[in-house]
Amino acid sequence: MRVGMIARGIALAAMLGASGAPAAYKSRTVEGWTVAASKDAPGCFVSRTYDHPGDTTLLLGLDADGSNHLSILNANWSIKPDERLKLDFRLSGSAYPKHFAIGLASDGKQGFVTSFGPDFPALFAKSRTLQITRGVTPVERLDLTGGDTAVTELRGCVKAQADGSGSAKAGTSRRDSIPLDPFARGDKRGK
Repeated sequence: MRVGMIARGIALAAMLGASGAPAAYKSRTVEGWTVAASKDAPGCFVSRTYDHPGDTTLLLGLDADGSNHLSILNANWSIKPDERLKLDFRLSGSAYPKHFAIGLASDGKQGFVTSFGPDFPALFAKSRTLQITRGVTPVERLDLTGGDTAVTELRGCVKAQADGSGSAKAGTSRRDSIPLDPFARGDKRGK
């Protein structure tokens, strides 16, 4: 795992609850997920806090270069910052056994950060749940309902950050080929 990814994951976790985002994208909520721009890297993240004991928080970050990082935090956990872990992750159709993660702490919660291959956000979007275990010990089971819409918006946020186009406009999470006004003539259609 790259050190830079770990630092960005910790920074993402630290942004939990931060209200300001770069001007290129305005934070928004879609289907229960918060989508926001990263303050320290060209990228964005989606987050959700679950009403589980310890208020589990999930953050999925996506950088402009396509790299991703997943952080899970909980106020009841005793993971120490920089502690090295091997955890089993299971999405609805994919498994990542004995996957490396590293401990972190933020806003009174402890947890871990890890990264996956470039296909992870798409697999995350298609999944209904994320189950995490440590050997035979269950760590967390998270409902990913609305994750497909959140990942679509996440990609729109990353695009807005990368091209500096300002806040994502209506239609950013749709196909980019759809003009703003498909009924206008020629150049007046807009993108």
